[in-house]
Amino acid sequence: MQDGPQSTESGSMTSGARFDLQARLRTDQPAGARMWDYLLGGKDNFAVDRAAADAIVARLPEMAEFARAGRLFLSRAVGFLAGEAGIRQFLDVGPGLPTVNNTHELAQRIAPESRVVYVDNDPLVLVHARALLTSSPEGATDYIDADARDPARILQAAAATLDFSRPVAVMMIGILGHIPDADGPAEVVRTIVDALAPGSYLVINDSITTPQNDDAAVTAHSYGAVDYTLRTVEQIAAFFDGLELVEPGVVSNPLWRPEPGTHPSELAVYCGVARKV
Repeated sequence: MQDGPQSTESGSMTSGARFDLQARLRTDQPAGARMWDYLLGGKDNFAVDRAAADAIVARLPEMAEFARAGRLFLSRAVGFLAGEAGIRQFLDVGPGLPTVNNTHELAQRIAPESRVVYVDNDPLVLVHARALLTSSPEGATDYIDADARDPARILQAAAATLDFSRPVAVMMIGILGHIPDADGPAEVVRTIVDALAPGSYLVINDSITTPQNDDAAVTAHSYGAVDYTLRTVEQIAAFFDGLELVEPGVVSNPLWRPEPGTHPSELAVYCGVARKV
C-alpha cells in the first residue's frame, strides 16, 4: 500500500487511455449503469438507455424505486461501517455512474482518512469517475478498470491503495446479478472475502426473483441490455456463508436499519451486511 494520504488525480488519463474508453463506449445498445442513471434522474444516458428503462418500468413500475432504495441503503450501510464499525477502507465493486453521496463522500464525511477503491469496467463510468470523484486530503480514492468476475486482478490492483492486512468493507451493490451462475459468483465472493483481514465486512444488495422481476429481466434482455441473474433470498443469503451477519440480517433493503421515524415498505430487493470473524 502506498504510504501517506493520496488524493485522486482528476482528469489525469492519457490520450491513449481516453481513446480506449471512448472506443469501448457503445451508444447503440443499452448499458446497465446508464439505465440506472436515467432512473435516478441523471443525465449521463442515451436514447437507447431511456427506451429500455421505460420498457422495463412499464412492466415493473417499482424499478425506479429499486434504484433509489439502493442508493439509500448504500448511505445507511456506509454510515454504519464508517461510524459504528470503525471501517476506514472500502472496496466498491460496480459503483455505477457517480452521483450524490458516493461511497467515498459518505465515508470521508464521517472519517476523512478513509481510503476508497472503485472497480468498474463500464467505459462511461470510468470516464466520469476519473473526472468527478475526488478524495479528502487525509484519505485516498482510486479507480480500477476491471471486470467483477476477475477478483484476482481486483485484489492485486486495489492493494496499491488498500492495506489488506487491516479491515476492508467490500461493497457489492447490485453487481452480483451481473455475474451469471456459470461464471461462479460464489467463488468470486469467496476469493475476495478470503483475502480480507478479520473484522472486514461484506455488503450485498440485489434484486430477487419474483414473477414481476423475472418479466422485467426478460424485457431488458429483449432490448439488448446486460442480462441480470435474479436469485432467491436463500441464494443471496448463501453469499454470506461463514460470515457473521449484522442485525437485522438479510432483509428487503428498505428494512435494513431504516432511518428513525420512517415506515418503509418491502421491495423485491434484498440486502445484508456481514462481518468476517
